Amino acid sequence: MACASEQEKYQQWLAQINQVCGRFDARPLEGEFIGELETSYARSLKLSTVTAGGVNLFRTRQEIKNGNDAWFYTVFQLEGSAELEQDDRRSILKTGDITLIDAARPCSIYWQEKSRQISLLVPRQIIEQQCRFQEVSCALTLSRSLPTVQLSHRLLQESMGNADLSDLESEAALEAMVCLLRPAFQHRESVQPRKERQFQNVLSLIDDHIQSEALRPEWIATESGMSVRSLYRMFADKGLVVAQYIKNRRLDLCAQVLRAASDDEKLAGIGYSWGFADHSHFSTAFKQRFGVSPGEYRKRCR
Repeated sequence: MACASEQEKYQQWLAQINQVCGRFDARPLEGEFIGELETSYARSLKLSTVTAGGVNLFRTRQEIKNGNDAWFYTVFQLEGSAELEQDDRRSILKTGDITLIDAARPCSIYWQEKSRQISLLVPRQIIEQQCRFQEVSCALTLSRSLPTVQLSHRLLQESMGNADLSDLESEAALEAMVCLLRPAFQHRESVQPRKERQFQNVLSLIDDHIQSEALRPEWIATESGMSVRSLYRMFADKGLVVAQYIKNRRLDLCAQVLRAASDDEKLAGIGYSWGFADHSHFSTAFKQRFGVSPGEYRKRCR
């Protein structure tokens, strides 16, 4: 990239990437540099179409530290090919393939020749809830030959092309795509280890009693046949805190109710039914989780 105008184009493209997709760095590869970025916000679908060639885009611990890691990137390959690396795993995407990249861990993308792909931002909470906090395999090529991959591509394209899609419908489309791809993203052994089975049983116990006032770590530990300390350690191994998980799970269920609630249904009553006795606490916790108050969330979904 000896040409000054080409160098300027390269820097502008990288600045766009950092503004839209999160913090990245890049280095040129052999051949002609190609760099274009189109952004699109179809309600709850936040995505960008990247056209690139002759460049390596990467994300180190430094970029992660200075950026937002609350996302996963679901990469839909539209044209050409791309090579992606994360967690000592390398995948080559060809037209029609899909992969998943965790924004919280270093990654690298190589575009040797002209390539075009869509990067769909998926909030971490959706991946975690859909996958039940089990291990998620990133930089794993999901082949275009898989029916679920074909359906996901179709669902994405139709959602992008539908201007009448509501916030609720676009959020449902996003969750549907994750649900379709979940079996391929999740790395599961034929027989789950005992600790993993126990953890999944605890999550099911929490869901079964999520509206109960008795749902506290001490009660969960007793019902699960373990000490409170062991329960805390089990959740800590997953990067979780028991009380925080319960609160977030209740908030997620409150959000589901709010999406279908009528305007005359009292917000305090909805919060109370899911374990939030104090409306102020409910409103504050909800805004911390979703970025808006319960009332504003309901308005947007209407």
